[in-house]
Amino acid sequence: MAEFTMELNDDQKQVRDWIHGFAAEVIRPAAAEWDEREETPWPVIQEAAKVGIYSLDFYAQQFFDPTGLGIPMAMEELFWGDAGIALSIVGTGLAAIGVVANGTEEQIGTWIPQMYGTPDDVKVAAFCSSEPDAGSDVGSMRTRAVYDQAKDEWVLNGTKTWATNGGIANVHIVVAVVDPELGTKGHASFIVPPNTPGLSQGQKFKKHGIRASHTAEVVLEDVRVPGSCLLGGKEKLDERLARAHERARAGGAGERVKNAAMATFEASRPAVGAMAVGTARAAYEVALDYAKTRTQFGRPIIDNQGIAFQLADMRTSIDAARLLVWRASWMAVAGKPFTSAEGSMSKLFASEVAKKVTAQAVQILGGNGFTREYPVERMHRDSAIYTIFEGTSEIQRLVIARTISQMPIR
Repeated sequence: MAEFTMELNDDQKQVRDWIHGFAAEVIRPAAAEWDEREETPWPVIQEAAKVGIYSLDFYAQQFFDPTGLGIPMAMEELFWGDAGIALSIVGTGLAAIGVVANGTEEQIGTWIPQMYGTPDDVKVAAFCSSEPDAGSDVGSMRTRAVYDQAKDEWVLNGTKTWATNGGIANVHIVVAVVDPELGTKGHASFIVPPNTPGLSQGQKFKKHGIRASHTAEVVLEDVRVPGSCLLGGKEKLDERLARAHERARAGGAGERVKNAAMATFEASRPAVGAMAVGTARAAYEVALDYAKTRTQFGRPIIDNQGIAFQLADMRTSIDAARLLVWRASWMAVAGKPFTSAEGSMSKLFASEVAKKVTAQAVQILGGNGFTREYPVERMHRDSAIYTIFEGTSEIQRLVIARTISQMPIR
């Protein structure tokens, strides 16, 4: 087990500089265009695939970094480039995490390569959990999966929403209710293969920020998938449901059964925190450079304490957010339990920092910060998503409060 460290090793620094170079030379020059177009930046994703950043091998190398810092380091640099394009590049990762966290070795080997495709024919994947009436309240999920034993198939019906790459994905991972009596413990995840009849894209959302990332509804109408597409397999599901029923009969005592979707989100929360750090850092750097070069009343505006102190606070909060993200990432790879909800802490703090820092950057740039001629306007719009997706800030606080108090806080 690697010791916790705040210093990247030489190999990590090389990877960081490589990703930073791609973000600076390929992502940033394209950011404003794809934000305006509000379309998936396929050419940029293809460039990322050609150099090896958009690939199973790359994410596997970062995921299995023994220090745990590979993924957060990569996320920070990509999102430093641009949040919308970066999310288009890494959006497939949430679906991949869902398969890795809950799938069998055969499912991992079969489906994850199909999520990425090849540099000449790139593909994307989508993780579909949220619904119109079930966002933070996953217990209200209505999408159903019914087993057809005669055909060894699962039949899925329902509507998913807020799905990154929803409808345009080659592979969709869909969370559905298999046992309504068990609430969130009666959920399971399913692989929906390419071109499966009954799956279609619903509304595509026009968003405030991260506009280069495709977000849409996914409609499932009598979607039939083979029994082998149940993540983890039916035997494992039956055992898990039996334990949950036994626990329910015992009045809640006994083994805690983890919800599959929640397992995916737990694993990804520090990575989302790293995305927020990247956006915050980008805005801070623009504001710092502007404050040093913009003159008013015969001197650079950074000579004013009102500006200088803001920048000092911005840098301090960014570094603190990164440390929380790195701690949670190291704990996860070291197998240390989040006894104080450290994963949620990292996501909560970094998300709030991104919103505040980007707002301060706009203020420091004044009227220029309010125009699209400068990138902080876009960064500020993009930052709003971090406190919303993969668990709102309010939900993160609830998770933290319940964990540290061991009380059923509502």
